[in-house]
This record gives sequence, C-alpha cells and structure tokens, in this order.
Amino acid sequence: MKLIQLIVRLIDGLNTKIGQAISWLSTLLVLVVCYDVFTRYFLRKSSVGVQELEWHIFAVLFLLAAAYTLKEDGHVRVDVFYTLLSPRGQAWVNLVGGIIFLVPFSILVLWASKGFVSMSWAIQETSPDPGGLPYRYLLKAMVPAGFSLILIQGISLILRSFCTVIGRPLEDSTSTDQEEEQQHA
Repeated sequence: MKLIQLIVRLIDGLNTKIGQAISWLSTLLVLVVCYDVFTRYFLRKSSVGVQELEWHIFAVLFLLAAAYTLKEDGHVRVDVFYTLLSPRGQAWVNLVGGIIFLVPFSILVLWASKGFVSMSWAIQETSPDPGGLPYRYLLKAMVPAGFSLILIQGISLILRSFCTVIGRPLEDSTSTDQEEEQQHA
C-alpha cells in the first residue's frame, strides 16, 4: 500500500507542478489575443505569426494541462448517475473507465502520433504560411507529451480508485502536502 501511495503522490505531484506552471500560458494567451485584436481592428494590420502563436499557446496549454485537470477532477462529466453514487461506486466507475477507456486511448494516441511527430522532427517542420512560425515540430511533440502525462495520471486515478474499492482509500495528496508545509512553517 505504501508503494501505491508513493506512486500516486509522485504522479499527482508531477502533474500539479506542470499544471500550475502551464496555467500561466492562459494569461499569455489573453495578452496575445488582445494584441492581435488591437492590431487587426485598430491598426488594420494582421500577422500570420501572431495568429499561429495564439493556437500554438492554446495547444500547449490544452495538451499539457489536461492531466492536471484530470487529477483535479475538472473535466466535464455528462454522467447523471455518477454524482448519485457513493465514493466507492464512483471509484468503481473511475477504475473500470480508466482501465477500459483512458489507458488504452492514451496508448493509442501515443502510438498513432509516433510517425506524425518523428516525421515532423526529421524535416524540422515549420509553418507552410509566409510569416508563420518556425519550429512546428516542437508543437507537434506536445501531443505525445500531453498524452504521456494523461496516461500516467490515469494510472494514478486507477490506483487511487482501486484503493477506495478495496476499502483502503488513499489520503488526498494535496491536503497532505499542505499539512506538511504548515508543519515546516
């Protein structure tokens, strides 16, 4: 049980740090969009590079923060019955869903993106548009990076759910970290 708790804490800690760091990209994205709107509508100038930067930032934000969102249980659920279940029932749904859907889908995306990303790196892909951004291969590398984070967060979710199902729920790593910080202060 200690090993499971250690694995969960490491994975949760990694995705928390990445999620918090990446969240600052949302501020940068707002600033870039405001700049784009201002230059386009008030100065009557438009830049392909700035427009591409908007979706590059969004893609990195979306891909790298998805695992953190999963950790925080922040993804949208359309499951009417899930909220009516006990914590153990919810753990069963998360356990089965993680094993049947989340892990296999993440592995599928990792496998499917291998050729896509390696080809982009091999040719050092850039934007095909005049004035577009270079280093598109770095952006494409965010697909396997993001799904790797989702995969390991899925493993954490499965382990946490398993412990709840067998009647030995893990303590929340976030509250444990906060308690340790308060003890050191």
